[in-house]
Amino acid sequence: MSETASQDQIPDVLNDKCPSRQVLNHVTSRWGVLALLVLQDGTQRFSMLRRRIGGVSERMLAQTLRVLEEDGFILRRAYPVVPPHVEYELTPLGRVVAEKVHALALCIEGNLDHILRAQKPRG
Repeated sequence: MSETASQDQIPDVLNDKCPSRQVLNHVTSRWGVLALLVLQDGTQRFSMLRRRIGGVSERMLAQTLRVLEEDGFILRRAYPVVPPHVEYELTPLGRVVAEKVHALALCIEGNLDHILRAQKPRG
């Protein structure tokens, strides 16, 4: 399957050559999920995103935002001021995807007690 799916090829995330799998990896990556969740609250500056997403490095957040922007989920606006002012917001498609990710996060949070009980001790 080529980088862009032709009209007669049906996207199939289970096919390792389908580009949808790479996009799914971007959205469901550790930092991708969290960035989408934070951006549901509206436009955010980079520094605010970094503060809200505990544990993310500046480098990983920048990389994640770049990939999500390339996929069309995030809009990046840079203002020509000193110091630099950059804002991020969800695109219409990003809002749809973020809603789905949010539903998954709520499901996990709502069932966390069951999940933790089901986990076997490691070691």
